[in-house]
Amino acid sequence: MNPTQELPTAFCVQQLKVLADATRLSVLQILMDNPKYVWELNSVLKLEQSLLSHHLKILREAGFVRTTREGKAVLYHLVPNLQPTGTSKAIDLGCCLVSFE
Repeated sequence: MNPTQELPTAFCVQQLKVLADATRLSVLQILMDNPKYVWELNSVLKLEQSLLSHHLKILREAGFVRTTREGKAVLYHLVPNLQPTGTSKAIDLGCCLVSFE
């Protein structure tokens, strides 16, 4: 394999590993509509707060979401390059599309 192909492949594999979890996929799907506070995410997902925080940390570290602090509240957003375009319910990872349709 060409060394220049290894990095994109490794990156794609890592991104897909992060998404290989139903909760994390659900979080991304929820955030496709608009940013949400942790409590809003949890009202849909109904998880222990510590478990939701764990999943959000993984998504943040992998570069899928970013946060904005508003006092004590934390607002979660999809990163701009993952924002769906038009009416599409898909995110572009660069190596592949993940569709929620």
